[in-house]
Amino acid sequence: MSEFLDLEVQDGVRMAWNVFPGTKQEATSCVIPVAALYTPLKPIPNVPVLPYAPLRCRMCRSILNPFSVVDYANRNWICPFCFQRNHFPQHYYSISEDNLPAELFPQYTTIEYESAPEAAPTSPPVFLFVVDTCMIEEEIGYLKSALSQAVELLPEKSLVGLITFGTYVQVHELGFGQIPKSYVFKGSKEVTKEQLLEQMNFFVRKPMPNVGVIAGPRDGLSAESIARFLLPASECEFILNSVLEELQKDAWPVPADERASRCTSTALSVAACLLGVCVPGSGARIMAFVGGPSTEGPGTIVSKILSEPIRSHKDLDKGSAPFYNKAVKFYEGLSKQLVHQGHVLDLFACALDQVGVAELKVAVERTGGIVVLAESFGHSVFKDSFRRIFQSNDYDLGLSFNGVFEVNCSKDIKVQGIIGPCASLEKKGPLCSDTIVGQGNTSAWKMCGLDKETSLCLVFEIARKDGPDAIGQPTNNQFYLQFLTYYQHNEGQMRLRATTLARKWVAGPGCLQDLVSGFDQEAAAAVMARLVSLKMESEADFDPIRWLDRSLIRLCSRFGDYQKDNSSSFSLSPRFSIFPQFMFNLRRSQFVQVFNNSPDETAYFRMILNRENVANSVVMIQPSLISYSFQSGPEPALLDVTAIAADRILLLDSYFTVVLFHGASIAQWRNAGYQNQSGHEAFAHLLQAPRDDADAIMKERFPVPRLVVCDQYGSQARFLLAKLNPSVTYNSDNPPPPGGDIIFTDDVSFQVFLDHLQRLAVQ
Repeated sequence: MSEFLDLEVQDGVRMAWNVFPGTKQEATSCVIPVAALYTPLKPIPNVPVLPYAPLRCRMCRSILNPFSVVDYANRNWICPFCFQRNHFPQHYYSISEDNLPAELFPQYTTIEYESAPEAAPTSPPVFLFVVDTCMIEEEIGYLKSALSQAVELLPEKSLVGLITFGTYVQVHELGFGQIPKSYVFKGSKEVTKEQLLEQMNFFVRKPMPNVGVIAGPRDGLSAESIARFLLPASECEFILNSVLEELQKDAWPVPADERASRCTSTALSVAACLLGVCVPGSGARIMAFVGGPSTEGPGTIVSKILSEPIRSHKDLDKGSAPFYNKAVKFYEGLSKQLVHQGHVLDLFACALDQVGVAELKVAVERTGGIVVLAESFGHSVFKDSFRRIFQSNDYDLGLSFNGVFEVNCSKDIKVQGIIGPCASLEKKGPLCSDTIVGQGNTSAWKMCGLDKETSLCLVFEIARKDGPDAIGQPTNNQFYLQFLTYYQHNEGQMRLRATTLARKWVAGPGCLQDLVSGFDQEAAAAVMARLVSLKMESEADFDPIRWLDRSLIRLCSRFGDYQKDNSSSFSLSPRFSIFPQFMFNLRRSQFVQVFNNSPDETAYFRMILNRENVANSVVMIQPSLISYSFQSGPEPALLDVTAIAADRILLLDSYFTVVLFHGASIAQWRNAGYQNQSGHEAFAHLLQAPRDDADAIMKERFPVPRLVVCDQYGSQARFLLAKLNPSVTYNSDNPPPPGGDIIFTDDVSFQVFLDHLQRLAVQ
């Protein structure tokens, strides 16, 4: 496993297969697709940042890299992707084997290029807050204090705007300092860019151009008219705080049997149009704070009548959610507009009820936005996560803007698509596969917003044929991949990061051992989780459990060691041994089991899964469990009900929640206050150690997880019990040890699952 982690440290890449199957047939029989999880902006130590433009192949436009073959005598280089011979330009003429430019050093497979400051003027980041006012006073109070904290933490040069919404949408003119002034739009009507320009007096002093798209200063918009709505943070702190202080609950009366009239979609549409008019193409984020379901406008998710419930998974499956398709269609249109403008939509949904995350998912995900789901704006999950966005310390997110991601690969590999936070730029070409997965049929994608953690899952297809057609194919047994990420660095300047990889391919009868040696089971589990989530959303009547089980059985019968029809002879190589366990936990996870979760929660879990790296994805699929007791220091425990004991503390990290679970005896001693008595320092230390570890986990994770502190047999112990393998249930023959626990479930245990798997794999 460690060699895969080393590759990730060097290039930010994990692959399911690090030795590629060499032919199309071979790849099909490997079951798990050839896929890479790539974190474009992963902080990599000692990456050189070159102050000049990259040298490109004149045929395929790939960048000079350590795998290029250099002919020093004739001063040219051969591109490893298309075998085109390219001449070095004049300023490379001093090149020799002892005098190499950094991009040819073998250790610099990942390298960055920075454009000269005069080449691209830096534009300040823009933050447009879109705030829901249809909430109780207490919630508005929590949100006000969070926003005023954020205003203090904003980078000084950044521009800030404010829109509030309820029954109507109000765009606040922060630049009009004398009195609070705002422009009001009706929540039930869609607003076009033209209406916005006219109603908000952008062309009062001069006639509006009658042709072309109006976007920013270059199209005749004066800087003064833009500065009415978007002001530098340093200038508008006072006025913004005074507007926030005056902010009150939406004044529109709400009958007792109705929901509040909330026009979320109209407010977001106005925000997108405003940014499209004022700052197109520059890094801007719409930060939406929503405290309830949308009941007005094109993105309505539920009617105003309280007796009508909000859509559930069952309603979506049966097609009986009357507003769902219209809302999703509206947000798909909004996402296209935002991607075209290069702007990000972030969503902070804080309510006990659903707010419409499931419908908004497409717009947030395609623009690379951040999503945080909590019960209240006063909850630490929201407050701490929101603060982390603006903090500049070791744990800052490193927000970057305006990214474009491109892929180049050897001609025997095609790209099926990307599952992750990006949008297709529809750059079709010979690299595109006919099979589309996620955002496909392109070799370039827009990433309006990305940060240090954003990870993409690229799915490839091996196009190399076996047999007589293979004669004209190159004999070199390496496949090459190049990932190019252009982005606006959080300091403002444009950068390009290039990562070039080579992977060996194998084919034919003796290749099984090579394939096994290059299998990364953690990366494979993360790929399968993203794939199954995508299929559940996009394919009608898809049965996820059946699909996962069949894939696992096929994989085990291909790579397992066994005698036919003898299940006791079955064994898996250490490279595959944990994979069945990952699949067992994935079947039981919140990505596949939607029962007991609302569509909003399911959408939220999948959005986070689709943007996180392998290590975090694995924690979501199979939580980690650490045990603390007097007998031993902190040690990993099996994710099994037998881990529970009366004199033990367990720390469960399931990514979205961190659970501190005290055994019955520990809880009694703690309630008796032994930890405060002299002579019981060891007990005080035992109580504190898991708490410190939980704090450390929460400090570096985004969104900040929910902390649940519970005791054995308490009601909140369900957060732990739901994740444990039910090896001892209410109808087991073997009772638990004294102080242990049982799980009231009819789910099969991992052992039963494994027995069935072995029996089916050897057939």
